[in-house]
Amino acid sequence: MISVDGEEGAREIANDSPYGLTACIWTHSLTRAHSLADRLEYGMVMVNETPNTWPQTSFGGVKQSGHGRQQGEEASEIYTGTKNVQLNLG
Repeated sequence: MISVDGEEGAREIANDSPYGLTACIWTHSLTRAHSLADRLEYGMVMVNETPNTWPQTSFGGVKQSGHGRQQGEEASEIYTGTKNVQLNLG
């Protein structure tokens, strides 16, 4: 945990990392949380909680922490493919 003076300082320190799996924001302002979460270079951002994952939500990072997604709808795209099958029944 690193204490910073302001939101921009927090963003700079966080984004300076070569990793980007999970970031946590602790604040009373949802407006500020959404604004900062949008500008963080992380695959997952938790607001006022510790990192948790759920099967229905995407799990994965960016930068040196990212090699695709697990869980959630994004993961199903990795394991499935689209095929067009046309039949002439005439």
